[in-house]
Amino acid sequence: MGNPILRDDAVGIRLAADIGQRLGKVPGLDVVAGCSAGGLELLPVIQGYARLIVFDSIRTRGGTPGTWYRFTAADLQETMNLTSVHDTNFATALELGRRLGQDVPAADMSHIFAVEILDNMTFDDRMTPVLERAYPEYANAILAEVDTLLRPRH
Repeated sequence: MGNPILRDDAVGIRLAADIGQRLGKVPGLDVVAGCSAGGLELLPVIQGYARLIVFDSIRTRGGTPGTWYRFTAADLQETMNLTSVHDTNFATALELGRRLGQDVPAADMSHIFAVEILDNMTFDDRMTPVLERAYPEYANAILAEVDTLLRPRH
């Protein structure tokens, strides 16, 4: 997820491309290395999948750029006050898709990896130096987690 021309917001797109390439061919795995959709626009992208792995950026108060978090859609709070479809967050879009009978992944099968960023407001196709320097470390750590998720369970 993200926008490739809004500085650090591109981190999710970059992670998807890099991790997809490093994993190589994995049976049943489709990699979408660029998704700028949001809200209800996500539903057609995720339809028909039993499991979902999302890479995105996040900005928290006092967060350290390059820190990353892992959670599921079940951990996300649903949109409280919906004034337009653009306000629909990921958890709400999934739940609405399920209620409409669409074949979308369950909340606990929708894994999100979010990297703390510094700047998602500046038009630039380069990430900030602090996020760029930290990239190899958090990319390797996230790859290890994704690899574990993709291993067959016995």
